[in-house]
Amino acid sequence: MASFNKVILVGNLTRDPEVRYTPKGSAVCDLGLAVNRQYSLEGGEKREEVTFVDVVLWARLAEIAGEYLKKGRPVLIEGRLQLDSWDDKQSGQKRSKLRVIGETMQLLGSRPTGGEGDEGSSGGGGRSYGGSSSQSRSSAPPPKAPPSEPDDDEIPF
Repeated sequence: MASFNKVILVGNLTRDPEVRYTPKGSAVCDLGLAVNRQYSLEGGEKREEVTFVDVVLWARLAEIAGEYLKKGRPVLIEGRLQLDSWDDKQSGQKRSKLRVIGETMQLLGSRPTGGEGDEGSSGGGGRSYGGSSSQSRSSAPPPKAPPSEPDDDEIPF
């Protein structure tokens, strides 16, 4: 039987990122994300519910989150669900928690004005990080290779 575990969330950070390092030196970042859902009742009354999600980021993605994210900042996270289980040391009961292991991250909204991490521009776009297509943080676009003419042997028709 096939399995698929993919989560895509857009929300606002509920607290500043907490970055720490494992004994082997890998960065780990814990985030709290609030995801809002708005809906209307039959009578037209509007309601909103908030779901709070714990997210864990690893390696360079964790360091980027620690550098650029702050409480309240909107962010898009793609990742997978993971269920952690443990025995509570105080009560001895089994405990479990569902959380998201982030694999990619896109910063949303405009950049903050002033303060750390400000690169001097604003706008409604975002910046994506993670996976094998992580973008450079420099403001200049990466250099492009000059176009070359295809060899006659490479033309597929």
